[in-house]
Amino acid sequence: MKKLLILFGLVALAGTAAQADEQDTVKRSAEILREFRSMPEHQVPRAVLRNARGLAIMRVVKVGFVFSGKGGDGVVIARTGNGWSGPSFIGTGGAGWGLQIGGQVTDFVFVLNNRDAIRAFSRGGNVTLGGDVSVAAGPVGRDVEANIAPKTAIYTYSLSKGLFAGVSLEGAVIVTEKGKNEHYYGRSVTASQILNGKAAAPPGSAALRNAAGR
Repeated sequence: MKKLLILFGLVALAGTAAQADEQDTVKRSAEILREFRSMPEHQVPRAVLRNARGLAIMRVVKVGFVFSGKGGDGVVIARTGNGWSGPSFIGTGGAGWGLQIGGQVTDFVFVLNNRDAIRAFSRGGNVTLGGDVSVAAGPVGRDVEANIAPKTAIYTYSLSKGLFAGVSLEGAVIVTEKGKNEHYYGRSVTASQILNGKAAAPPGSAALRNAAGR
């Protein structure tokens, strides 16, 4: 019985740690959105955000010493009839070869411009940027007005911190983190249920949804 109680305690602690990690990701994503809004040279135009059907926010870390690799995580949210949805967790990774020494941290904001982009992230599988959905660098600057219909499903914005330059996620595969979604929502839930507003947004995601604006 004592061993069983210890086992239950370890499981509970593991669940709490996972929840904390996911909440940290949500908090970081909100901070990234606020940072993009506050920097004129990287600011996503208000018109673009106003017309967005969804937003994906990621932090990607790339390191290299001859071999190179990158990995990142973040969240995606979508507009619903009741405001922004709760977050669905996403991740990416990859490896390569090259004479590279150094490291880079890049924050990305993807503006999902149409329902095709939302559906791509709602499937609960893999999304290939530039493959499954069209992607392009988005217009930048607070004075830019994007009144015309976007020509691509996703606009991408990035802010790099580190030694590497010119990092792009074109062709990268983004995956739905199903386990993180289940941990964060406390039950089995799909990306589609989250992004369509059928899963109640946890209270801890309020700051992220507020950072996304109206």
